[in-house]
Amino acid sequence: MFSFMNNNKEEMQLDENNMPKHVAIIMDGNGRWATKRALPRKAGHRAGAKTLENISQAAIDLGIEHLTVYAFSTENWKRSDEEIKGIMDLLREYLKNYIERAKKDNVRVHIIGDIRRLDEDIQQQIIELERLTRDKSGMSLHIALNYGGRDELLRAIRKLSQDVVENKYQPDEIGEKEIEQYLDTKGIPDPELLIRTSGEERISNFLLWQIAYSELCFSEKLWPDFTEYDLKEAIYQYQNRERRFGGRK
Repeated sequence: MFSFMNNNKEEMQLDENNMPKHVAIIMDGNGRWATKRALPRKAGHRAGAKTLENISQAAIDLGIEHLTVYAFSTENWKRSDEEIKGIMDLLREYLKNYIERAKKDNVRVHIIGDIRRLDEDIQQQIIELERLTRDKSGMSLHIALNYGGRDELLRAIRKLSQDVVENKYQPDEIGEKEIEQYLDTKGIPDPELLIRTSGEERISNFLLWQIAYSELCFSEKLWPDFTEYDLKEAIYQYQNRERRFGGRK
């Protein structure tokens, strides 16, 4: 059992035999965190990147096998040029640091999303990072970049349709398992738990196929303020829910 004190100073216990294998997080609230402190939005994104490092380590300590985080969506291109530039510059820095850390860390890093819209140097950093960590045996960190659930499904449908045209599949042979082979998350178990920070209670086009039966947990905290204790509290909620998958017990 993992014991911890929640934000109300109450002792809580997690069942280490009932840990979610895969946790997904919508990291929301960086900009509002910065605005509340009269700081530029870039400062909020930098603080959010630090929180991701802390939460990744906490997930490793808890034995979570997969952590998927929503870093930049297909809709985020609608933001100001200044904010997008700040995010991309921070992404370059983050990837560079991770490439250095990959030499000693036992974390497999995997990017989901359509990276073709990202600058060429960022694409090359992603390719290098995935290559360096491909054979790591520890937690898998999946980072969603230029990702949208509808975009993922659209790309999957196009690839699958082409294979049907080339007679690799007959239409009546296509089921859920076949579709999953064309998703960005091929080979990755669906998340049992989805967390969203900042008080918003919506999915925002994230992992639309994969979270069909995920437990949802919404935190009032802005992402830079989210701590390992908040992660544990979300897992505690997960462990105290009855998961029926549409059936009855």
